Amino acid sequence: MSTYKIAVLEGDGIGPEIMREAIKILRFIGERNEIEFDLKSATFGAAAYFSDGHPFPTETKRVCDEADAILKGPIGLNHEDSKKIPVDMQPERGALLPLRKRYNTFANFRPVFLPQGLAHFSPLKPEIIGKGIDLIMIRELVGGLYFGAKETGINEDGKRFVNESLEYNEDQIKRIAKVAFDTARKRKKILHNIHKSNVLKSSVLWNEVLEEVGSDYPDVEVVHILVDAAATYLCLNPTQFDVMVMENMFGDILSDQGGGILGSLGLMPSACVGPNKAYYEPSHGSAPDIAGKGIANPYSMIGSVAMMLEMSFNMDEESKNVWQAMQSVFSLGFSTPDLSKPESNLELISTEKFGDLVLAELKKT
Repeated sequence: MSTYKIAVLEGDGIGPEIMREAIKILRFIGERNEIEFDLKSATFGAAAYFSDGHPFPTETKRVCDEADAILKGPIGLNHEDSKKIPVDMQPERGALLPLRKRYNTFANFRPVFLPQGLAHFSPLKPEIIGKGIDLIMIRELVGGLYFGAKETGINEDGKRFVNESLEYNEDQIKRIAKVAFDTARKRKKILHNIHKSNVLKSSVLWNEVLEEVGSDYPDVEVVHILVDAAATYLCLNPTQFDVMVMENMFGDILSDQGGGILGSLGLMPSACVGPNKAYYEPSHGSAPDIAGKGIANPYSMIGSVAMMLEMSFNMDEESKNVWQAMQSVFSLGFSTPDLSKPESNLELISTEKFGDLVLAELKKT
């Protein structure tokens, strides 16, 4: 029997309740395939700060270091509660960015997938969605403005100032470009390169290196598009995209917009992949306003399990089965209150019930 060690970081807010449903699916997959998923839970985020004094405790680092993959729930607090934590210890700065840096998870995959049968979730018109939306955003995750040098202080005029640097080198760009080209080659062989080279020198270098890498992929068509235009076209004509590649901040913003055109970030899981380890997480936040109410949809948490099965454990068929099972639950007319309004034609169910139905559908495959 094969054994895989998985670090389980429940996170904050709705994290624990949606993680329970994801673990339910993962355990069944393990039993069916005679695989032992050795799950090790550890604190992470705001909950870890209040219990351990640090959002990324030493013990959590040890658990993650020993794991074959990391399954992470959403982290963070509302604005007022965040003030209770020192700025540098707040979950995003004190836990998330260090997690990415520790494992060099430079490639972020965020699928934006909405089949025609689920078009009712989207705010876009049916004629724009057409036969469905199926694209993937690939975001460079450990460079750029978020990881550049930062300085705050008082200038010569006595005014407060901040200086943050957007830094990339050609090696960082080259490796994410290769990931994007490889992904495009496996799909429709078209790659949209998102940039802002009319203003940013970083984008000029980005484009130069991407074109150099592209010479090794003559079968992949490259379409260059400014980030602001890409934001517009995601609303007006999202079906033109298949694989999109972009730097860190552009990816942060556009992937949230991707959730918007689906109708919710609750429908967008993600994978963050490094040379030796990956972590998998929902793209949405911890939703503290609905935490504990049992109304959060676990789709993106379970979808993160599906991505982990494929990308870390080479279980492609079981990954497809999980995706199919979740789609089937929606197709049967079920949803959770966070994704659908009472006046919809869907039967609104709890977080736990949604997980149970996904499991029931999965057992049919």
